[in-house]
Amino acid sequence: MAVHDWTSVDAGTFHAFHTGWILHLSETLNGGLLPSGYYAMPEQQMNRRIADILTLSVPGTTPSPLPDGGGVAVVDIPPNVSRRLSTSTSIRAARRTLAIRHVSGHRIVALVEILSPANKDRAKHVEEFLFKAEGALVQNVNLLLIDLFPPGVHDPAGMHGGLWERFDDDPYVVPVDEPLVAASYVASDRPDAYVEHFSVGASLPDMPLFLNAERYINVPLEATYEMAFRGMAEFWRRVLEGQTPAP
Repeated sequence: MAVHDWTSVDAGTFHAFHTGWILHLSETLNGGLLPSGYYAMPEQQMNRRIADILTLSVPGTTPSPLPDGGGVAVVDIPPNVSRRLSTSTSIRAARRTLAIRHVSGHRIVALVEILSPANKDRAKHVEEFLFKAEGALVQNVNLLLIDLFPPGVHDPAGMHGGLWERFDDDPYVVPVDEPLVAASYVASDRPDAYVEHFSVGASLPDMPLFLNAERYINVPLEATYEMAFRGMAEFWRRVLEGQTPAP
């Protein structure tokens, strides 16, 4: 299914879709995609400006080594993405950190973040999100970021670009013809990023989600996106498919 133009509907409509997508991602990950001992759980942030997230957790304070067959080894099959980014040697020294803990005491190993319009509608909200995402990475929490909205006045390099520029001195350039992005980060104070840019009308890529620095799973973004879209009200599906004018 092609990615729709979510700028053509209001934030509430996207939020309804977003909620369904998070749920289907959680169901898919918990339905056998994750190795034994790992689980996914949707969490709603008390601050509505921060996106609802999907956490990937493992019981105990330190995850045990993954057994053979638990995820995919990067050394055996590198993630199939267009770009792999590594930070430059002139890494910025100043770091702000944010401790992220799971209320149950189970250690979070990864986050899936689907950006919403509220994350990008003013400079303060962009800074709040980037602060949280940067803090997660330096606290050894891997991250998969999905942004279906093009860069705007408050995030001229896009949210991925804004995050990457906190770790690398070079300005991030967003492809003009592919302004949307999915980016998977390997947690570190000098993270690696696996990045796919795409546009409205393109198919969503499957993206790696890292369990640790050596192993990952492939997350079926397109299949779960389609499930969430089919669960929307028919009227809004028709608007997004260009069959009905937006109100």
